[in-house]
Amino acid sequence: FYIFPLEQMNQILHILFVFLPFLWALGILPPPDALFLWAMEQILEFGLGGSSMSTHLRLLVMFILSAGTAVTSYFIPSTVGVVLFMTGFGFLLSLNLSDVGHKIGTKSKNLPSGPEKHFSWKECLFYIIILVFALLETGLLHHFAGFSQISKSSSQAIVGYGLMILLIILWILREIQSVYIIGIFRNPFYPKDVQTVTVFFEKQTRLMKIGIVRRILLTLVSPFAMIAFLSLDSSLQGLHSVSVSIGFTRAFRMVWQNTENALLETVIVSTVHLISSTDIWWNRNLDTGIRLLLVGIIRDRLIRFISKLQFAVTVLLTSWTEKKQRRKTTATLCILNIIFSPFVLVIIVFSTLLSSPLLPLFTLPVFLVGFPRPIQSWPGAAGTTACVCADTVYYYQMVPRLTAVLQTAMAAGSLGLLLPGSHYLGRFQDRLIWIRILECGYTYCCINIKGLELQETSCHTAEARRVDEVFEDAFEQEYTGVCSLNEHFGNVLTPCTVLPVKLYSDARNVLSGVIDSHENLKEFKGDLIKVLVWILVQYCSKRPGMKENVHNTENKGKAPLILPASNTSPPPKSPEDVDSLNSETFDDWSDDNIFDDEPTIKKVIEEKQLKDLPGTNSFIPGSVESQRVGDHSTGTVPENDLYKAVLLGYPAVDKGKQEDMPYIPLMEFSCSHSHLVCLPAEWRTSCMPNSKMKELSSLFPEDWYQFVLRQLECFHSEEKASNVLEEIANDKVLKDFYVHTVMTCYFSFFGIDNMAPSPGHILRVYSGVLPWSVALDWLTEKPELFQLALKAFRYTLKLMIDKASLGPIEDFRELIKYLEEYECDWYIGLVSDEKWKEAVLQEKPYLFSLGYDSNMGIYTGRVLSLQELLIQVGKLNAEAVRGQWANLSWELLYATNDDEERYSIQAHPLLLRNLTVQAADPPLGYPIYSSKPLHIHLY
Repeated sequence: FYIFPLEQMNQILHILFVFLPFLWALGILPPPDALFLWAMEQILEFGLGGSSMSTHLRLLVMFILSAGTAVTSYFIPSTVGVVLFMTGFGFLLSLNLSDVGHKIGTKSKNLPSGPEKHFSWKECLFYIIILVFALLETGLLHHFAGFSQISKSSSQAIVGYGLMILLIILWILREIQSVYIIGIFRNPFYPKDVQTVTVFFEKQTRLMKIGIVRRILLTLVSPFAMIAFLSLDSSLQGLHSVSVSIGFTRAFRMVWQNTENALLETVIVSTVHLISSTDIWWNRNLDTGIRLLLVGIIRDRLIRFISKLQFAVTVLLTSWTEKKQRRKTTATLCILNIIFSPFVLVIIVFSTLLSSPLLPLFTLPVFLVGFPRPIQSWPGAAGTTACVCADTVYYYQMVPRLTAVLQTAMAAGSLGLLLPGSHYLGRFQDRLIWIRILECGYTYCCINIKGLELQETSCHTAEARRVDEVFEDAFEQEYTGVCSLNEHFGNVLTPCTVLPVKLYSDARNVLSGVIDSHENLKEFKGDLIKVLVWILVQYCSKRPGMKENVHNTENKGKAPLILPASNTSPPPKSPEDVDSLNSETFDDWSDDNIFDDEPTIKKVIEEKQLKDLPGTNSFIPGSVESQRVGDHSTGTVPENDLYKAVLLGYPAVDKGKQEDMPYIPLMEFSCSHSHLVCLPAEWRTSCMPNSKMKELSSLFPEDWYQFVLRQLECFHSEEKASNVLEEIANDKVLKDFYVHTVMTCYFSFFGIDNMAPSPGHILRVYSGVLPWSVALDWLTEKPELFQLALKAFRYTLKLMIDKASLGPIEDFRELIKYLEEYECDWYIGLVSDEKWKEAVLQEKPYLFSLGYDSNMGIYTGRVLSLQELLIQVGKLNAEAVRGQWANLSWELLYATNDDEERYSIQAHPLLLRNLTVQAADPPLGYPIYSSKPLHIHLY
């Protein structure tokens, strides 16, 4: 009796084993891990009422808990106990339990990957109240209500009628939140010609109020109505039945886990039972739980079949209608698809039943069944890898704010029905945001956000232009008719809504006529000295420890300070040092680097800075390390740091000998408070001849210097602040220090000739590459002063551009206003700087960078402005995305076709093939940003 079936199975397996290599070569045979995860996901979603999860570990844990709930319900003897158990665990398992366990009582961290909202005691109280009311409703209805077969007059039928009305209302409220109804007809209630944030907010107010009503109905009304329907069902009387345990465990879970789909399924079951005869197999042999399970599977597979069919038709038609997609074999493939259309439909149906991707071979109209895999598609966890580059920081800044706005849009229904595996595409300027839903539950949704590259290739540009066209037709075009059609219905992208997000707007301006103007360059040199004075005064007045010493100044008396010995010549250098310095500097300061967009800092500067760092000096065997004056090792008494900093042009000391530096006369400040704004000692050393310093000193703006000092607000002594500042401003010794330091920095920017700067010179110095001069070593040996001087140079350039566009500056107060604005609201530097990234993450209101376009031969200015702007979002055909990702995996892993110019990744405006390949997880794709799973609370 048992031998015949085993023989049949043996024959079938022998035939199947022959085809296994063929199935593996076609990519139909799944890897064991993918098959195992896919099976768990299918059972959890359709058999136990759960959702696909964001990670494999969460999937395994949720599967075990859900299966344990179904098994336990089978052994509970009381009907009331079973109902209460199913209701309670259905509610709890639909919550984000890991979020509750890890985040209660913890503080939120401001991570750049996105804000994660933490459970508060109010939210916990809300969930407890919901759970208590659900248990009360279920227990009371099940205990006191009479059970009877559903009929037009029964209490369960009355609840069913209410659910039908509720379903229609929720569908209407959801559809009017998006720009298109069913993705085809233009929504007359959606704001027209939305291009600015203010206009959008004004017109969106009514829709947001409707969204709140919808959320209340979906979150509070619908679950309790469906619980009432299930509690009144007579099938619950049949205890110790596997079908009842599985069916109703799923039903009570779906009420919370996926409310909208559960409402649809319940309405369908109720309607079929009312309009059909009780004698048919559906009503006679199946209980309500199993009916809901079958309806859920049919609903899911039907939606997938329609999506796959639309994807297949789009691939087939565009292979002929799009000229760039047409190949020599296209006509043959189209004819074969038409002739064998029943076979193609069988492949689509088989792919739908398995819930596996429909694989278009090389994205041609040759369709195969991809191997079954989880909705997540990729083996690794979301957000673990990305092709990070300089542009990644813009997505880091944008994602936290985008997540907060998505919360409102998803709760209102603007993005349609939220299902795991759904994909959305956002567009703003040159940025493309890929949003993927990983899991859904009661009042929460878990998503992954990816950012695509900003450096557009030709394929990227072609598809991005089509995305722009689709969004412009939806959001920026005026419609005269009451109801217009979606002209891009065949595209896999369907516009949904626009989201106001605070992010950086990128503007690039041509500076020709500004940076090369002789008048502007002439004024530039005078402005540079003023900006240097302002920056150094601000720095010295805000140095750490200065404010603490303000109140103790009166008790200190007058401090002796060194007058910079400007009447001496710089210390002589050895011929080797001079040759090496000249060779390095002049090689790097060549015409080859004049028009570099962002020249690198020269080796001489890097080496000088490294020498100043502790532990970086390299010692050569046999050499003698030079000792500093005042060092304890020389046996002399340690002197004040001010003495150490003075390096004057005294006769050279023979190697191996050590002599004390001669005594240097001291000078006293005329004001006891002057040392509070005095420059650091190491900055007051001399490196320039007396004649050159006298020549440069005549350029020093003494009136501006005194004005800047009088504007300081850091003194709070008993004396009047104005009197203290007046004394400091009139201190000649302090002024000489500033003259010396400012004019040395000024001289280092323009080199030996001290001629009017050229645009190329401005770009090089802006990028941190200074010309050779006697002050070059002096400045580069002081990294902090070098950075301050470089900042002053960049501020001056920005000032020159602002004066050219906004007009001349009237007085000193207006100039200080400009500089204070640069200090507070701007970052002016290079895009490649680390501080540029820090400024973006800190959300500086404005960023500026200077560049040169070698192709056009023009100087450009890049300005990033932080403001609230509109991101256009559309929903993608999920099956088209899965199909193209399946083909990408098949090509690279099975066919090993890694040609960078292969056909299957070229631009396809309707399928968005190139963008879809980019959005795949590395190493198959190359998004420049990928967030960790972000949990959004939908209320």
